[in-house]
Amino acid sequence: MIFRQLFDSVSSTYSYLIASRPGGEALIIDPVLEKVDRYLTLIDELDLKLVKAIDTHLHADHITGLGALRDKTQCITVMGEQSLVNVVSMRVADGDHIDIEGSRLEVLYTPGHTDDSYCFLMGDRVFTGDTLLIRGTGRTDFQNGDARAQYHSIFDRLLKLPEETLVYPAHDYKGDTVSSIGEEKAFNPRLQVQSIDEYVDLMNNLNLPNPKLMDVVVPENMQIGMVQKENAKCGWALSPEKMSSLKEQADILFVDLRDDNERQKGDTIPGTLHVPYSDLQTSLSDHGKLRTQVVDFNKRLVFLCPFGERSAMAVRAAQDLGISNACHIAGGISDWKTADKP
Repeated sequence: MIFRQLFDSVSSTYSYLIASRPGGEALIIDPVLEKVDRYLTLIDELDLKLVKAIDTHLHADHITGLGALRDKTQCITVMGEQSLVNVVSMRVADGDHIDIEGSRLEVLYTPGHTDDSYCFLMGDRVFTGDTLLIRGTGRTDFQNGDARAQYHSIFDRLLKLPEETLVYPAHDYKGDTVSSIGEEKAFNPRLQVQSIDEYVDLMNNLNLPNPKLMDVVVPENMQIGMVQKENAKCGWALSPEKMSSLKEQADILFVDLRDDNERQKGDTIPGTLHVPYSDLQTSLSDHGKLRTQVVDFNKRLVFLCPFGERSAMAVRAAQDLGISNACHIAGGISDWKTADKP
């Protein structure tokens, strides 16, 4: 396994690059905008392909690199379903998993620092975001933070993991890089409380100043979605109503870009062909099944995904490969449901 812990000294943020051979698929957790070029250089040096970029929560102390990485690599952006970010490619919930080739992250919903805070468990280590820090815990006094919820997230979820589980947080301000569940149980001063009320009282009386750039960073981080106006201007974006009217036409092929686990927990639209976004380039290449449908059967491709982001990128990929009749469903399956389509 390839594992890199990367650091942004301005915001004291740790980002994590993970990959497993042989195909070189990679994901990154909590990327920082100013470090995107460094990530891309490392990914190139290691001969990797970034397929997913994850934020543990809506950050208030740095601008996320999710949007920039998506625009530069066409990767899938991932956040929790509670997040107020306008558009991400994939929203996850407690108990879900995030897969790349050779690696799987188990999704743990751990509210408290914010109401959209998540941790991600991978084998012998857990990426704790701002929920559990090394010898500390994330503050709970803004972005719908809740000290009582955080107590349950830490004591009833994270501290139930095996004590040897490695703890990799999103921040550290003292130079520590890694801890373990057992260490934090024994030595984290905020965890040496006798009751939930004692913890709530401790957290409610920290009296910390707000992050310096919070008023700028939070609104910026809420607007990372891919702008789909270009697709609409070029006639590449269909409304749910337009899709519904075209659905029975024989020369239209609807392509569902979701992962297998997304389709298992969500609704499907009858008559769609399933091609996971990670397989798209292969399917669009010479002799791929989508190119065969377009060339041999003269089909018009219509891509769909949960929120319209992966499908917008798929249209661009198809156009780049000379498939000029591709389009997508604006707003994805989310807008399809809002429009009360079957």
